[in-house]
Amino acid sequence: MSLMYKIGIAAAVMAATFVALFLSHRFFNRLLRTKSQIHLRFLRSFVGTLIMVVGIYIALSPFEVAGGVGKTLLQSGSLIIAVATFAAQQALGNVISGFSLSASRPCDVGQKIKVVSGGSILAEGIVKDMTMRHVVIDQYDGQSCIVPNSVIDSSVIINTNYVEQVGNYMEFEVAYGTDVEKARDVLKDILENEPLVLNPDKINIFVNRLTASGFVLKFTCWTKDLNDSFRACSNIRQAVLERFPEEGIDIPYNVVDVRITEDVGSAAAQGKSAEEPAVCEKEEP
Repeated sequence: MSLMYKIGIAAAVMAATFVALFLSHRFFNRLLRTKSQIHLRFLRSFVGTLIMVVGIYIALSPFEVAGGVGKTLLQSGSLIIAVATFAAQQALGNVISGFSLSASRPCDVGQKIKVVSGGSILAEGIVKDMTMRHVVIDQYDGQSCIVPNSVIDSSVIINTNYVEQVGNYMEFEVAYGTDVEKARDVLKDILENEPLVLNPDKINIFVNRLTASGFVLKFTCWTKDLNDSFRACSNIRQAVLERFPEEGIDIPYNVVDVRITEDVGSAAAQGKSAEEPAVCEKEEP
């Protein structure tokens, strides 16, 4: 077999490899458009690497150097495998952890997670991507945190989007003398008019505790996910600020009443400094 013929075969194999790599990426990209799941991203990276390795090996197989390397690998396979495993144990650990994360899926693309190890927060943000080696997490300050798969696999993952629904406690304090049932009815009406709240008719509103200024009404606001929870709670608080004054429901707050007990003239007549601060008394509502 001539050298030019071998080169032609190698070129054809590499061309086929790149075509297979392109088709593989296109296939996975179509899947990710409909369902952006983390195991699909890992498989895309793994399959792409596998295609490149197999293509390069087949392209070099007609050459003597590839045959010599193959015989050497077969003759000293155990030793080479042991050395390669020891040298690349961290990389192989990331690949194995990647398979584990893809199978168990403790987190997925677009979910908000917190990676905790030894009581310290290693990363916190939104899962962006996953490869054979690492997981990309977009943090809230705009930076991207690249966490190896082995670290993710061995750490505690706090996933705020793992469950189907998210519940958030909400509390509103009203002044003494307020009609409790009227305040409850106003809150229920606000919840029913908020489209992001799930099953508003099943939400129970309780008198949670008594304070120095009034009593606290508490309930759980259920939404589809954490993003909806932030928006729904904000809308409910704004509606409460608008509706409570309209319904004659007072929200208690601290008031500071400042009383000047003696004026500057009398203080100077008594030999006191005019810069001495006035006496202030704080009254609770």
